[in-house]
This record gives sequence, C-alpha cells and structure tokens, in this order.
Amino acid sequence: MTTTIPWDLYRSFLAVLQEGSLSGAARALGLTQPTLGRQVAALEQQLGVALFTRSQTGLAATDAATALRGHIEAMHSIAASLERVAGGLGENVRGAVRVSASEVMGIEWLPPILARLRQTHPELEIELVLSNRVQDLVQREVDIAVRMTPPRQDVLLATRVGSVTVGLHAHRDYLARKGEPASVAELAQHDLIGFDLETPFIRAAGKGFAQWRREAFALRCDSDLGQLALLRAAAGIGFCQHGVARRDAQLQALLPQISIALPTWVAMHTDLRNSPRCKVVFEALASSLRTLLG
Repeated sequence: MTTTIPWDLYRSFLAVLQEGSLSGAARALGLTQPTLGRQVAALEQQLGVALFTRSQTGLAATDAATALRGHIEAMHSIAASLERVAGGLGENVRGAVRVSASEVMGIEWLPPILARLRQTHPELEIELVLSNRVQDLVQREVDIAVRMTPPRQDVLLATRVGSVTVGLHAHRDYLARKGEPASVAELAQHDLIGFDLETPFIRAAGKGFAQWRREAFALRCDSDLGQLALLRAAAGIGFCQHGVARRDAQLQALLPQISIALPTWVAMHTDLRNSPRCKVVFEALASSLRTLLG
C-alpha cells in the first residue's frame, strides 16, 4: 500500500461522510460530482478497501470507512491548524485564530470583544466555533477555548477569568399568567424548560436538585440557545446565566437558593504563546471576560 496518498483524496472521502452524498460533498468542496466520485474511487483503490456501498437512501459507509473516520478527522484538524499557523507567520497580528466557546458564551458575551479586536487588528481573522463539546486544544481542533471546566493538560496555558452563575428565571409575562413559585416544591405546578439528553456535565451540575429531571420538563431542548429562546418567549421556567438575564428587563430571577457557579477559563496550547495573533486574542478575551464576569 502506498504511503503517499494525496490529502485531497482523504478530504473528499471525509466530505462524503459528513454530507451523506456525492452531490452534497461536491457542493461543500466546490467540485463537480464526477470529480469527487473519481477521487473517492482512487482512495478506495489505493487503500485496497471499499469505503461506501449504495443504498436506497444514498451512500452508506462501510466498516472500513467508519474505522478510518476518526483518523482522517484528526488529519483534517491538523491541516486546518497548519493553514492557520502559516497564515499568521511573522511579527504582525494577522491570520486566522480559531476560538471555541459554549453557545451562550459565544452569542451573548464574545461578539463585542471580537468586534473590538477586529477594529484594532483588521488583518486578524476569527473563526468562532460554538459548541458545548470541549474542543481538543492539544490536538489543535481550535487555537483558544473559553471553557467552563478547568483545563487539565500540562501543555495548556490557562487563566481563570471569573465564574458564570446560573439560576432559574422566567419571563415576566409567564409569571403574570402562572404566578411565581415560592418554593422548590411549587416548581411541580409550572412549565419547566430543560434538557432532553442528560450529559455528565448536566448530571454533575444538577446534583442534589432532584426536581430537575427530564420527566418534569414541559419543554425539552439540548441547545442552551434554544432554552434561552423559550425563556424569552415566556414559555416557562428554566436555567439562565444571571449576567445574561440582567441585560433583559423581562427576565426575572427565581428561587435564589438554586444557584450554580461555573468557573470560567481561557486556555490555549503553550506552543502558541509566541504567536502574535494568538497572544493578542488570548489577552483580549482574558481581560474583557475578567471585567465582565468579575
């Protein structure tokens, strides 16, 4: 088996996996469908395995394709990281910096910080990844991460910027209709907004709060932004960051005894500490969030 398979073949294979069809992958990569089909066939030939079988719903990944996927996704991450590093070489603050943050942090807190950064450094490019999944800084999925969990790897440079506090809130219109709960027990009489799938993070955060379980929710959504939208639509009672709610006069905090503090960190790989563009973004995020969350 050759060891010099072009990266383009792997990229085309990964696009078909992610899009589920040759046509979708071709659109995503800006290629024609016949070209993409030839690249996938060439990869199958060089690897000596079948990667897809045709089904009524399109292309189905074989066991070999599933086994290769994680490795090729890692290759894709490294290739993207190399492009960002190459684009930012030199002393000037220029090139791309990939920043990850949770959904609410990325929508409610970071945009003004990033906008000011771009005004100061117009050659800086920001790639904002919104996900509640912890992105891998060691494998360079992203350059900088704003996290609600303390970084544990020794190769990471991290600074704590404060804590995000989360508590129960409701829209004033909802409270006008249904009344305000005076105790935790009275929550059973209300429309609660919560999760559909329980994650280890949710399980740890809700420890000791037995009333907050899937069966009790009138509305379920695994997106924090979705839950926030339901709160703002006066659909019920749910968790919200106190700092976000304070900026919305229609959201009212409830039952102050139920409060969760989430220590917040800004982290990046130590290899990036001498990168002008990454250093500028790291310091701006740390300084601004420390002021906002402090």
